[in-house]
Amino acid sequence: MEIESAGNEMRNLIIRKETKDDYYNAEYMTKKAFWNLHRPGCDEHYLVHLLRGSADYMEDLSRVAELDNKIVGGIYYSKAYVLDGNARADVLTFGPLCVDPDYQNKGIGGKLLEITIKEAREQGYKGIIIFGEPGYYPKHGFKTCDRYGITTKEGKNFDAFMGYEIVPNAFGDIHGEFYESEIFEQLYTDRVEEYDKKFPYMEKLKLPGQWS
Repeated sequence: MEIESAGNEMRNLIIRKETKDDYYNAEYMTKKAFWNLHRPGCDEHYLVHLLRGSADYMEDLSRVAELDNKIVGGIYYSKAYVLDGNARADVLTFGPLCVDPDYQNKGIGGKLLEITIKEAREQGYKGIIIFGEPGYYPKHGFKTCDRYGITTKEGKNFDAFMGYEIVPNAFGDIHGEFYESEIFEQLYTDRVEEYDKKFPYMEKLKLPGQWS
């Protein structure tokens, strides 16, 4: 168990591995964090559920944040790779990284990143590639993947597609198209809506600034 402090308010913050007893509360926290953020509703809580049953899930790197016996954040890692012709380079990805709306802007997400990146470095991993908030991750050292000659599998680059070199020049010899787990393509609307019934009702809203 790892304990990190971030001022008096966060003195009881614990960053640790998730247990089965955390599953419901971690998923509900994830749902609240993303609900109506990018689109009406969300599917990130269902993604967490699917990841845990996937061979691509990296349980040993993933962590939850606990404060005063409440799950207030989480980060979930999975296997990914970059393909350049027949040459494959393994990398990490994570998603979601989230914090309960009532506990955001207190440094919890940064602590989850800090501790898990340190652990990934100690385990010998070299780089991370994600799809994430372009207004947040550059503050933590992430850079757009066009700097590294890495594209999506469709050959695209955009601000939300970013990489982090765990070790210096990690992407120096890695170029090509990025592939994440097929789990990320299995977020079917009907299954998400059925899974939503496990949690308290939350109204879907169309709000300004949503992606879709």
